[in-house]
Amino acid sequence: MFSAIGRIFRTPDLRRKIVFTLGIVALFRLGSFVPTPFVDFNNVQVCLASNANSGTAGLYDMVNLFSGGALLQLSIFALGIMPYITASIITQLLRVVIPHFETLHKEGQAGQAKLTQYTRYLTIALAVLQSTTLITVARSGQLFGSLSNQACQNLVAQEWWAILIMIITMTAGTGLIMWFGEMITERGVGNGMSLLIFTSIAASFPGALWVIKEERGWEVFFFVILVGMVVIGAVVFVEQSQRRIPVQYAKRVVGRRTYGGSSTYIPIKVNMAGVIPVIFASAILYLPMLLAQFNQPKAGEEPAAWVVWVQNNLVYGDQPLYMLVFFLLVIGFTFFYVQITFNPEEVADNMKKYSGFIPGIRAGRPTAEYLNYVLTRITSAGSLYLGVIALLPLVALSFFGANQNFPFGGASILIIVGVGLETVKQIDAQLQQRHYEGLLK
Repeated sequence: MFSAIGRIFRTPDLRRKIVFTLGIVALFRLGSFVPTPFVDFNNVQVCLASNANSGTAGLYDMVNLFSGGALLQLSIFALGIMPYITASIITQLLRVVIPHFETLHKEGQAGQAKLTQYTRYLTIALAVLQSTTLITVARSGQLFGSLSNQACQNLVAQEWWAILIMIITMTAGTGLIMWFGEMITERGVGNGMSLLIFTSIAASFPGALWVIKEERGWEVFFFVILVGMVVIGAVVFVEQSQRRIPVQYAKRVVGRRTYGGSSTYIPIKVNMAGVIPVIFASAILYLPMLLAQFNQPKAGEEPAAWVVWVQNNLVYGDQPLYMLVFFLLVIGFTFFYVQITFNPEEVADNMKKYSGFIPGIRAGRPTAEYLNYVLTRITSAGSLYLGVIALLPLVALSFFGANQNFPFGGASILIIVGVGLETVKQIDAQLQQRHYEGLLK
């Protein structure tokens, strides 16, 4: 392994790409600590310390994970990569609703470039909306949940022009992050957006683990580390697992050339949906919290009954109803997303077009039914796996005193493992292209 790493840095082109990627990542992390204009940096730090000591989860604690802590610091990169993730998911889902989007998707590189441009526009629009919401919550003093000290009530300036500048700054920060990601994809190593998410989540690991050590001691700390290693191993095993459906292509004679006659397979992964169902489920459960937060009663008034019910059942991750709803939402969104991204009928039609068939299965409709049968069975196991992984941070919140950003579970572990494996594979492929032995044995 060490000799392979040495070969990476002895290869000029690959060394340049890795150094460029690390430089962009360093700039990204630096921007996470630069405060937005008209934000009281000292008050923000006081509230962050009080929030960590209280052990309670605020309104934005879960979303804060994807910004590497920048969101609650109200930095210029406070929104992180989340607007782009949301825009990408929306654009992908719109292919089912808008035929034009599906047509662009099938047009190849030109169509994909057009969809990417739509995603950029939608990212900026979402950044404006999310920055406005974030600043509004900060002005109301509810950014850190139940904390209501004087410092948390005076985080940002109240003048309209100051608020406008803060919105523009955070939106521009999102645009810069989007450009960073595209530059890494073009001139660096790996998928830029995925690596920036990886960096944000990895940056929160030490803090999340240290909270457990401070509250539960070294014994629980090392036990959590041991459990985390087991979870990482299990996630790597499942993420690499796939069902390979054999496909045989018949020989075709075109002029004097013979085509086909080859054997291949269709890989169906156990977790075809990736981390998307967990993000969907978190977003859905985030809406009741947001509505309840904006419907707080005035001084001396009693809160509405539905606000009390939401606060008692759907705000904190250690609540049984929250866990149950979250688990069921993850399972439901897994089936929903897989059905959108993998169309058995389209795969069967493409196989039939090029004289391909599954041994023992007739081409056409029987092939589509067989693929749908296999996909449903594998997705059933994959959805349960995703549901269990998503519940791990909530279980840790109940038993170990961790916060909802517990690193060894949920979206964090899926992204860390997935992006890590993909990046290593890309580096390995580039090494092998240069006639070197790869990283992977």
